[in-house]
Amino acid sequence: MRSRLVALPALVALVAVPLTIPAAQADPAVTVTVNARAGLETVDPAAIGVNHAIWDAQLGTDAVADLMKDAGVRAMRYPGGSYSDIYHWRDHTAPGGYVAPNTDFDHFMAGARRAGAQAVVTANYGTGTPEEAAEWVRYANVEKGYGVKYWEIGNELYGNGHYGSAWEADDHPDKSPAGYANLVRDYAIAMKAVDPTIKIGAVLTTPGEWPDGITASGDAGTWNQVVLSVAGPVVDYGIVHWYPGGDTAAQVLTKTDRVADAIRLVREQSRRHAGKDLAIAMTEVNTSFGRNTQPGALFAADAYATLLANGVFTVDWWNVHNGIGRVSTVAGHTDYDDYGLLSSASCTADGTTCQPALNTPFAPYHAISMVSRFARPGDQLVAASATDPLVRAHAARRADGGLAVMLVNQDPDAVKTVSLRYAGYAPADAAQVLTFANGDTGIATAAGTASTATLPPYSITTLVLRPSGSTAGPAAPPRPSAGSVTDTTATLTWAAPPAGVKYEVHRHTGVGAEQWGETTGTSFTAANLTPGTRYTVNLVARDNAGRVSWSSPPLTFTTGTPTTSTCAVTFRETTNWGSGYVADIEIANTGTETQDGWTLTYTWPTTWQQVSSGWNATWTQTGTEVRVSNTTRLAPGATTTAGFVGAYQGPNVRPTTYTLNGTLCTTR
Repeated sequence: MRSRLVALPALVALVAVPLTIPAAQADPAVTVTVNARAGLETVDPAAIGVNHAIWDAQLGTDAVADLMKDAGVRAMRYPGGSYSDIYHWRDHTAPGGYVAPNTDFDHFMAGARRAGAQAVVTANYGTGTPEEAAEWVRYANVEKGYGVKYWEIGNELYGNGHYGSAWEADDHPDKSPAGYANLVRDYAIAMKAVDPTIKIGAVLTTPGEWPDGITASGDAGTWNQVVLSVAGPVVDYGIVHWYPGGDTAAQVLTKTDRVADAIRLVREQSRRHAGKDLAIAMTEVNTSFGRNTQPGALFAADAYATLLANGVFTVDWWNVHNGIGRVSTVAGHTDYDDYGLLSSASCTADGTTCQPALNTPFAPYHAISMVSRFARPGDQLVAASATDPLVRAHAARRADGGLAVMLVNQDPDAVKTVSLRYAGYAPADAAQVLTFANGDTGIATAAGTASTATLPPYSITTLVLRPSGSTAGPAAPPRPSAGSVTDTTATLTWAAPPAGVKYEVHRHTGVGAEQWGETTGTSFTAANLTPGTRYTVNLVARDNAGRVSWSSPPLTFTTGTPTTSTCAVTFRETTNWGSGYVADIEIANTGTETQDGWTLTYTWPTTWQQVSSGWNATWTQTGTEVRVSNTTRLAPGATTTAGFVGAYQGPNVRPTTYTLNGTLCTTR
């Protein structure tokens, strides 16, 4: 991310004002269902993070560190976006950029330590060397004993001009993904020779975001394919950034629906090309609308919770201070188009509009504070859903037996009355209710109940619950593994449960879970599954006294298609430009009868994919279903190919099943 440079004046005091709830018309009741049996991922100690930048003179100050600590920030990234690739840590210089006083590495670490946060350090790839990075590791962890665990190799290097756009410094003659990946291996080897305990991250593209999917001239594949194939075996995590576009709050707030597919695709890419499951870090995220007002806060709360539920181990907002941009009024309040969480007290060029006092928190700051109170390190996110699409529901189970439910009301006008239902958890009647509503300058706390909640328009509300009885039970099982998976069966495996304990297998169903079976053994085979379907399952331990555990982390697998059928389909993408592509679908008649005219049908996995045009057949799309028809004959053993231009505005997920004249085909 390229960032505006700002000059920051002295700190002034902040004043909090009481919560007020605007008058609005209440909608009919919304039902929120929380299923504690449907476990998602566990919150990492570094989950709630922010970015710091060396051009921010407030970077290491006590005032900023204390504000970050109060918000529950537990990870801080340094030295700041694209500056990472021009920054030389030893002499604290960034040729071509501005470096503020007192922003060197030791000042940064002092602030991070005061806040109780881990450091995420980006080593200079663009104008640096593996030796320089290794010396930084030595200084940080051997000489100073800072114990910096997470190290990234460069920032957004796909923006070095290789794909046409050039915002990232890169002095290497080979700017291809192969050039980056080969040098990342050298960085990783040199840095881990100094401290083998560190974790190294490599830059990846975010599925659905430019330049993901593009194969440039001379490359063996896309950026992710090449980087993961070459550097994946020696790095520990993949780095993705996300700045979802949109000109309105409604457009931006729906973009979190794309998170699950994007993160799943990164995982699939790492398994396929690196041969292992890489951890995933979202080290930059922000919004395109209402950056300082309530839409930005609603986006931040929903995005952090959704990313954590999908297993991203750190989510780092861009950034702490940034500077004033285009001033507008959003949701009744002044928005300064500032990427920062805190005011820089800067003014427009003509001096007509100035931000509030230095370090005044903007709305997303309070959203991040709410997320840190909702999901703490070690908590496990569990499935939650709402009957109203404008209410986003998240839930987290706590080690002390508690449960937190965070509800985001994205309706700018209507109060939402919520009725809550629980599966696999029995809450006490009383609840602590935390609320951050439009225009508030802090989070309000009140008493409430576990069964109902009233959500002000454009608000974030968290219910903190206690169990109605004892929560003692056996230890949670480990994540199961997928053994043999066919088109209709899946064998799940795990280590033997403790004596006196059996494992139940539960499948997520969207609004809850269904129990597939139980066993005291080390495997379970599910039958009668639907071909080409994604399934998510958990294990739950139950002892002889009937007490149950937390659920295991989830396992997601996709069933295949029939190995033998009277037809087979191959999908081949021939070119991609980042928001669209050209592809061929090859159809083979593998049966013994001639198809006298044929119709192929398939369904896009998402709502943002479509056929723009096609040839060699008649192409039609209704909703997400595509029909491809041709009146020509297809003899046994013959193949035919139909092509199309596809478009997408999010992760481009391949269809899994194809039906020819009503027969399910083998997908090749």
